[in-house]
Amino acid sequence: MFRVPLLIAIALTIAFGGGIWSTLVALDATVGFGAIKLGPWEAFPQAQTASADPYAKAHRANAGKLLYASAEGLTFTAATDESGARLSGDCSYRMSGHTPPARLWTLFTTLPDGRRPTSNADLPSALNSRTVLRDAEGAFDIIISPTATPGNWLAVPARGPFRLTLTLLDTPTAGSSGLIDLSMPRIEKIGCGNV
Repeated sequence: MFRVPLLIAIALTIAFGGGIWSTLVALDATVGFGAIKLGPWEAFPQAQTASADPYAKAHRANAGKLLYASAEGLTFTAATDESGARLSGDCSYRMSGHTPPARLWTLFTTLPDGRRPTSNADLPSALNSRTVLRDAEGAFDIIISPTATPGNWLAVPARGPFRLTLTLLDTPTAGSSGLIDLSMPRIEKIGCGNV
């Protein structure tokens, strides 16, 4: 007597549970379509515009991130160094060069899922274009390491993988179709362990 309702309940549970699970997997799998890759840096220029695909819109809404207009900002992320090795808090890196033209840029680290790492508030967890030290040609050298170094230093979690997020604000490159010709800073591993 309860066999048919029980089978219907099981079928509905599998259908709804599977549907919700597959939707969450699809949202976490991609930020959107139309990625531009420049070395280890990756950006989705259309992800924040009105013409963004539905996955990008859902990803942004789920994350609760601030949306920029196409000419206001462009966010690049890097999960690997120049050699293609995954960024890890067990190693130290040097980020050097220039950023594309922007009125202001910010650089900070995130965990692979996009959350900010919990760290000591006294450590420099973010840098920006107004506080970074530069050489005579305007280039910068930033050491990304869990160990303090003189000069430009960005603290990272002492263990596990992380991502770098570089946001260019008020930049002409965000609305440009010539993104492929941009020069992005290099990320090179300088050592692992207590180096």
